[in-house]
Amino acid sequence: MKKELNTIKGKEKDTDIINESNLDVDNKGTDDTSVEPLVTDNQAQEPAPVHKRRVRYKGTHPRTFEEKYKEHNPEKYADTIAKVISKGSTPAGMHISIMVKEILDFLQIKPGQKGLDATLGYGGHTRKMLEQLQGEGHMYALDVDPIEIVKTKERLAKAGFGEDILTIIKTNFANLSEVANEHGPFDFMMADLGVSSMQIDNPERGFSYKIDGPLDLRLDPEHGVSAAERLRELSQDEIEGMLVENSDEPYADKIAAEVIKTYRRGQKIETTTDFKNVIENALAFLPDNKEKKDIVKKTCQRSFQALRIDVNSEFEVLEAFLEALPDALASGGRVAILTFHSGEDRLVKKTFNRLLKAGVFSEVSKDVIRPSAEECAQNGRARSTKMRWAVKA
Repeated sequence: MKKELNTIKGKEKDTDIINESNLDVDNKGTDDTSVEPLVTDNQAQEPAPVHKRRVRYKGTHPRTFEEKYKEHNPEKYADTIAKVISKGSTPAGMHISIMVKEILDFLQIKPGQKGLDATLGYGGHTRKMLEQLQGEGHMYALDVDPIEIVKTKERLAKAGFGEDILTIIKTNFANLSEVANEHGPFDFMMADLGVSSMQIDNPERGFSYKIDGPLDLRLDPEHGVSAAERLRELSQDEIEGMLVENSDEPYADKIAAEVIKTYRRGQKIETTTDFKNVIENALAFLPDNKEKKDIVKKTCQRSFQALRIDVNSEFEVLEAFLEALPDALASGGRVAILTFHSGEDRLVKKTFNRLLKAGVFSEVSKDVIRPSAEECAQNGRARSTKMRWAVKA
């Protein structure tokens, strides 16, 4: 059950290049006709900065996202970060890029080329591609998340990748054709379609059933409607269709019925815990055994995924991106795409094979490429990853 894509037709169509001037949160200097009021010397003195104390926690180890202050400062607490990663976990506020070696091996980036990371995120893939350019050429990177895009720009700038070699644009990658018309064609491109760890782990973003927070699920919380609002708009049949189409959910009919029952009882579904409880109630008929716990866990994962895909029009966005690929790539240009569920992979595979038959692509990957067993052991979130690639004729 698809809804109209507003990233192309609505507010997100405009692209904003993120530079030093528009990172100013006070928006000073945006109106050349404004007059600054006169102030005395005493008035001009800025107040002393207020010291912000770190979040206090009970016990000897931090447990919540907010409490893990060391993990939020990887440059300062490198030993803590290394320890967390060695245990196969992702530090709070960070994202471990997946299949970096495989992507770089395929893209074969050379100094002087022009490239695009369609999904900037934490900037891990972007940084590795920039390193391959060795200071020659230019990278462009897109992201729709207004929260993380600022952090990533600052992080990459501190690493030595400034605006002379990197241009970051706030836009959905569905708008690839517009970006390519202005900045392309590109010699190499990549897209990582997964949700970043720092989005999943932050309870305020509402992406995970494991942490209580607002049921939001928007990649761009400044636009569109939240998952809670979207769920209220749908009928029982539409909810069931969404769960089946977006995540092949076997208990879609029971979950959809339970959602409607919850509303009819006058109860709200406003938080991640609310939605998780609805799913658990829908599966109450299952016998209480060890299998049930695993079934509930996987059903929650699929249901949250399905709702997230719907809220962000992810299939429609991907379709628009794939259709724009041929004109965005230079002759001989290479593109690699990471997918994380069967629906995405089917779309990429179908499009790549169609463009190969049409002579647009000279070569495409015959089979999916998977992350190594070693990488999956170090990063559990890599397990469902599939990579496909193509070369422009």
